[in-house]
Amino acid sequence: MTQIHLQQVAPVFLEAEKLANSQLWKQSLSFAKGGRIQIVAPSGSGKTSLIHFLYGMRKDYSGTIQFDQQKMSDVDAEEMAVIRSSQLSIIFQDLRLFPDHSAAENISIKRLLAPYHKEPKIEEMARHLGIHSKLGQLAKTCSYGEQQRVAIIRALQQPFDFLILDEPFSHLDERNRQKAMELIEAEASDRKAAIILADLKPIEYFKADQLYKL
Repeated sequence: MTQIHLQQVAPVFLEAEKLANSQLWKQSLSFAKGGRIQIVAPSGSGKTSLIHFLYGMRKDYSGTIQFDQQKMSDVDAEEMAVIRSSQLSIIFQDLRLFPDHSAAENISIKRLLAPYHKEPKIEEMARHLGIHSKLGQLAKTCSYGEQQRVAIIRALQQPFDFLILDEPFSHLDERNRQKAMELIEAEASDRKAAIILADLKPIEYFKADQLYKL
């Protein structure tokens, strides 16, 4: 079974007292495909850094992160691109949409690179999240909450074993948060994939089987 192993991982820049009080930093942990992992992380604890470490974007940490028995620090750019297109999907806190492309184009970019769903699924998901009428708009003209929903749908267009989420609902009201979580759970279950959700506080309607305070 595909797993992510963290062995004594710690950001090289984080203060010693923050490392000492963490349930994740400097620990030996494993996240398995199919799991539901919630990471509660106050500001300044390295939450976004952890997300970037797991996605192979940064290597400024001590310890070891292994993805399916392969050290992330040893994976080259070409291998990492393959892993990201087939096994890891992500929703960044800063979303990383293309502002001068439409919402639909932003979503379709991911689907074209590594297709999982057919195009009509985009419209179905957009209706579920209440942004169907926004698909033709430029991303920069959408509200931040609408952009978050675009980013959520985009992340679900590719195959993945792990879906990594960094504050994915920060600008959504309670109803839309729950609808987004329902969609994410359904898609992860369809792939038998893990969800790793990091946020400032617990998400009550996310039924995690592992909870760590960063």
